[in-house]
Amino acid sequence: MQNKRSSLIIEQHVFPSPNPNIRMYLVTYLSAGLKVKGLLAEPNDQKYHDGFLYLRGGIKNVGMVRPARIGQFAAEGFIVFAPFYRGNRGGEGHEDFGGDDRADAYYGFDVLLEHPRVKNNVHIFGFSRGGIMALSTAVARPKAASVVTWGGVSDLALTYEEREDLRRMMKRVVGGSPAKFPERYKERTPLYQLEFMKSPVLIIHGVKDQNVSFEHALRLEKGLIAHEKQVETWYFPEYTHYFPPARNRRIVRDLCKWMKQHGRTC
Repeated sequence: MQNKRSSLIIEQHVFPSPNPNIRMYLVTYLSAGLKVKGLLAEPNDQKYHDGFLYLRGGIKNVGMVRPARIGQFAAEGFIVFAPFYRGNRGGEGHEDFGGDDRADAYYGFDVLLEHPRVKNNVHIFGFSRGGIMALSTAVARPKAASVVTWGGVSDLALTYEEREDLRRMMKRVVGGSPAKFPERYKERTPLYQLEFMKSPVLIIHGVKDQNVSFEHALRLEKGLIAHEKQVETWYFPEYTHYFPPARNRRIVRDLCKWMKQHGRTC
């Protein structure tokens, strides 16, 4: 076990890394009193780097954090932390799709902020359902240097409307449908909190996306513009929720450059 890096970290064990230039650790950290698991990846050097909070999509084992993906971002010169979210991989509590589990992202941000090799900035990245987590974290943690949402959910009620296959799960974790409990869906939807956004936002979305429709990106862009926030969009008419591997790698490099160029200093 390695030395603790943050007051929030309870345990930290070496985790097998797919990249010899990246060190990885399985971390147990405190999130609103719960012991939650996550994966930490660091460039194998002694240099300072920006922090990168990676917020996964899906729920439970669907969309779980992949070491190779985390390693991609660490290889671009970031110290990356990716929460598994509560109730996963031995963590305490129950994941609830953008409800109380948002705290796992908030405290994950704090883990990076306390890291001794994070120089100034902590950026936030959310994929798919992670879009809700990323935008909510940027509001809750106004020190966030930048936010990128890729194929990200921005409106939970819209997800309920579009994804019949997710309705049973959403009724279970939210407590009912948007028609019955509109306030619960609104509370989990960051579109209603954009006035508090301080960070520049980059929206990446495939126009043919059927998992998280392009409408999510358009609503987010419209809301940010209405509140006069800094926003940039990279829309890809030819792609769905998943991009071809070569293009995916290129966009990873490009978005990492964007973060470093556009990010605010904490």
